Amino acid sequence: MSLIQEKVQSARDFFASGKTLDITFRQEQLQKLYDALQKRLPEVEAALKADLNKSPFEGYLTETSIVLGEIRHMKSHLASWAKPRRVPAAMNQLPARVRLHPEPYGVCLVMSPWNYPVQLTLVPVVCALAAGNTVVVKPSIYSPESSHFIRSLLEESLEPGLVSVIEGGREENQGLLHERFDYIFFTGSPRVAHVVMESAAKNLTPMTLELGGKSPVIVEESADLKLAAKRLAFGKLCNAGQTCVAPDHVYVQRSVKEAFLQEFKASFGSVTQDPAYFRDMFPRIINEKHFERLLGYLEGQNVLMGGQSWPDRLQIAPTILDEAPEDSPVMQEEIFGPIMPVIAYDDFGELIARQKQKEKPLALYHFTNNPEHEAKVVRELSYGGGCVNDTLLHIISPHSPFGGVGRSGMGQYHGRYGFETFSHLKTVLKKGAFGDLALRYPPFKEKNLSFLKKLLH
Repeated sequence: MSLIQEKVQSARDFFASGKTLDITFRQEQLQKLYDALQKRLPEVEAALKADLNKSPFEGYLTETSIVLGEIRHMKSHLASWAKPRRVPAAMNQLPARVRLHPEPYGVCLVMSPWNYPVQLTLVPVVCALAAGNTVVVKPSIYSPESSHFIRSLLEESLEPGLVSVIEGGREENQGLLHERFDYIFFTGSPRVAHVVMESAAKNLTPMTLELGGKSPVIVEESADLKLAAKRLAFGKLCNAGQTCVAPDHVYVQRSVKEAFLQEFKASFGSVTQDPAYFRDMFPRIINEKHFERLLGYLEGQNVLMGGQSWPDRLQIAPTILDEAPEDSPVMQEEIFGPIMPVIAYDDFGELIARQKQKEKPLALYHFTNNPEHEAKVVRELSYGGGCVNDTLLHIISPHSPFGGVGRSGMGQYHGRYGFETFSHLKTVLKKGAFGDLALRYPPFKEKNLSFLKKLLH
């Protein structure tokens, strides 16, 4: 038996023991994870610094604080969410009581990415544990220090078999996908998602896919341009643009394009004004492959600002591209880096019509003070989620769901939505002997049909 098979079997044996069905047990395990993470914050900082050059502030803001908040929210609401919920019985069920019983799927596989290796690993794990599952975790090989930390954190703070971590690369991914799981939660690229979904289909395994795509920004002349520039710079420069919901490109109304660019240059270039800050605190590109991919996007483009790169430390200066052609690689592929194409538009209706023809993005950001245009975007465009007059912040609350649509993903999580993603709602009808209508039993009589139609309608 291979290591992967041993880990999966251990998770299956633990689930079969029935321990995870106890709500108190789940709450205790969540508290243990919370306490362990709090105690080991310096290790989180060191891992994120080693893998991505993240500063302690950015690491806590975008990773650790979100995990801790999710655990607190989940732990405090878990008992009420896990209770059977009574729902009305239909007319043809009466007299009866119908309840929905949330039950765990069983053994879940969580496959996480490298860009937010702590948050995007632990939040799905927290949701799965709260729902009563056992979990096998596969973190990314591209963020090795974070992967080592996650393995140590989970396997040392929780009961053996409840959560197991498999480190490694493609071979380990393939080995895990050959195993049968009761639920798969994958965060990553659409390319890899095809492989994961194909493997899941062989066993009809339900799954959630959290992917990405080209998340557009619309800046109208009615917007506060200075505020828009600051908040767009925040959204794009967070993790050096290596964020699945990062603003990918900007469509700005032509009448205010130059004014917007002046503000955007000032905000977007602020991190490079202090060379020491940029070197020591600005996140780096994860590896040489992605570094070269990003530099390739600059070829043949009109670079308004930035474009400098430092191969020895895998950093790229925040870069603005002017009027990148729609058929160029930078406008066809998800950028996932600190490069921002800015393109002018003239007619708002035409812009919305063109966006409808594209793949549904994971996020959309709209800077406007025009209520009619705001309503039109929300009503007519399909996207995973987004902000009006801000960026990124829609994803961090445990009170609202995060997830994609179309090629940007399927399913959602965070808070109660995460609990329900990892739960099967089992319908149970309880019926007594009273009120047992004879007409429900064969042989059916034609004369009863009219009575049945009147009863049910």
